[in-house]
Parts: sequence; structure tokens; C-alpha cells
Amino acid sequence: MTVAKPVARPPSLADLDALPPGIVGEIIEGVLYTMTKPRMRHQLMALAIASDLRSPFGLGRGGPGGWWIVTEPWIELPNTPEIAPNVGGWHQQRMPSPPPPDEPIRMVPDWVCEVLSSTTRRHDLLVKLPYYAKVGVTHHWLVDLEARVIIVHRLESEAWRLIGTYSNEAEARLEPFHAIPLNVADWWPPQ
Repeated sequence: MTVAKPVARPPSLADLDALPPGIVGEIIEGVLYTMTKPRMRHQLMALAIASDLRSPFGLGRGGPGGWWIVTEPWIELPNTPEIAPNVGGWHQQRMPSPPPPDEPIRMVPDWVCEVLSSTTRRHDLLVKLPYYAKVGVTHHWLVDLEARVIIVHRLESEAWRLIGTYSNEAEARLEPFHAIPLNVADWWPPQ
């Protein structure tokens, strides 16, 4: 992760569009952060999680439904025109319908999942984790591909509380999706 040098103006979406191939960025609280694009294992993990959650929680098939589950959502919040967790979720009670096709999501997620990798670990832990608490995301998952561990947090009194750690469970109940058991063991991509 790199932090851009200060410029005379705040970074904008045009700065993100001007990044070279293979580099992605986020603007969080007026600071442009850049990193290399996630590699295949990283993407496979995010896709496995999103896929397993979408059917029971997004579509109500074998589960309660009531969620929007999105990979790499474009979220725009005050002073943060671009932040994108690997996977994000919104209760449909709070966000009854998605935004128009070319618009960002302008609502704080109820849940985010970040997959740690060598290029995103520091950024996810030092920048995004405290930012998500500050803006009021209620649940946060950290997925450590190297350790094969999922760490689940719940926001309580503006601080993250560890709820549980998971690795190879076939019937794990991870908040906020604890209504049905999830097979975490199936999520891990080949090493």
C-alpha cells in the first residue's frame, strides 16, 4: 500500500481513473491510497463468501433473505468518494432497492468483509478497520488467507469486539449471518 503525496487539491475520482494498469485505489477521508489489484486466490475467496451468502441471505433460498450482498461495491461516503470492501452487505430494511446503475452506494454497509493479502494487509488493518468503526459498520470480517482464519467482529460502543474465529468448520454461524450454518471449510481456495 502506498499513500499518495499531498497535493494542492483533494484527490478525486479522476485521480483514481488515472492510475496505471494493475493499480487500484481508494480515497478515504481525503487521502488517496493505492495498491496492486488483488490476485486470484484473494478474488476466489471473496467470490466464495459472496456466493454462499447471496442465495440464503440475498435471495431467501434456504435462508431468511433480506440482504444485498455485493462484491467490490463502490461506496461513497462524506469525504470518502471511493471505498470498496471485498464484499459488503446491506439490510434491505435500510436500503430497500439498489442505487441507479451508474451511482455509488451512499449508505454505510451493515457488514463488510476484507480479504487480507500481502498488498492489502496494512491498509485493511490500519486504515479501513478503524474507518469502518468510525462510520458505524456494525459487523466486520477479516479473512487471513495465509493463516486460513476468518475473524468476526461486531461494533459495540464505537469499538470492534471479537465475536469469533473460524477456519475449517462445516457448520459455522458467523454474525450477522448466524441464522443458518455456513460451510467455511469450502471457502478456502487451493494453495
